Amino acid sequence: MTNNVEYNEIMAFHPGYYIQETIEDLEITQEEFAIRLGTTAKTISKLVNGEINLSNDIAHKLSNMLGTSVELWLNLQTTYEKKLIEINEARQLDRQKNIAYMIDYEYFVGLGLVTEARKIEDKIINLRQFFQISSLDILLTPDFLVNFRTATQSFNDKNIINSRAWLQTAINIGRNMQVANFDAKKLKSYLPEIRSMTLQSPQVFLPRLKEIFTKCGVTFVLLPYLKNSGVNGAVKWINKDKVILALNDRRKSADTFWFSLFHEIKHVLQQKHKQIFISGQEINTAYLNEQLEAEADKFAQETLIPEKLYQAFINNRNFSDPAIISFAKQIGIHPGIIFGRLQHDNHLAQNRGALYKVQYTIIA
Repeated sequence: MTNNVEYNEIMAFHPGYYIQETIEDLEITQEEFAIRLGTTAKTISKLVNGEINLSNDIAHKLSNMLGTSVELWLNLQTTYEKKLIEINEARQLDRQKNIAYMIDYEYFVGLGLVTEARKIEDKIINLRQFFQISSLDILLTPDFLVNFRTATQSFNDKNIINSRAWLQTAINIGRNMQVANFDAKKLKSYLPEIRSMTLQSPQVFLPRLKEIFTKCGVTFVLLPYLKNSGVNGAVKWINKDKVILALNDRRKSADTFWFSLFHEIKHVLQQKHKQIFISGQEINTAYLNEQLEAEADKFAQETLIPEKLYQAFINNRNFSDPAIISFAKQIGIHPGIIFGRLQHDNHLAQNRGALYKVQYTIIA
């Protein structure tokens, strides 16, 4: 070890540094200095090398021997410890810069969640406080919030960092929202009305949708998409009476929004209180229960487009625009959702139905 530490122009001097200087000024050995001080040569050696802290006893003896105050020596120890903390913080900040550069800081500023900051160090401090973590490194810790199975080429560290950042944002906002105690029966009773909202614009259906969720004990958090998060939605229980359902406008298409919404509603109804569900095409988590996910997918598909009616339409093999619009009217749903489902199932080219595929922009 050493009796002084330097990092980025920050210097920390251990009291042993000054003891060594004193020994050199007296032109004596450490052994003789130890005898004069009334301690062991081993203790002096460890102090000089910064291996042990200065004790109250040694501080008193140094004061008596050298005619200095006890406080002077104790303050040297305190100052050294404070400087080490400062150095450690500087090192941590430097390590976290790469992570901070991966996060769109202005996203959080725009939502009023953090203050404007120009320096990357200030951004790191603000993000840590908002995410309630001691280091941005924790965003890559395997067991933080959601345990991702793999970081593939399509879903890498940047995606993991931002998906967890988005999820923590939803949790922070949701915790402060007041809703009734969760009522699964009441939520199920509102499903037909929620489905009918596919025919409305967000300006019309969002206020009513929020009102319904509040009555049912679901904390509905609607956020803009966070770049590189790869997330469509998430569900997390705060306690047995309060659940957060978070959604964003990723890809902005209405069919994606409604499928994601009903997918997450099913996760809410599954009432797995200890499990966090996070949805996105590229996302693969260690917590993912394939049966529960399959149930959620089936529920969303069946709620939006009843399977028997969908299969009957498919069997007719008439995928013209008028036929699709007529089918949408028949089942009381927006035609863009039919176009999206047909494209997902490879019955329709991706360039079809552009006029009918509504784009949503969600503002929280």
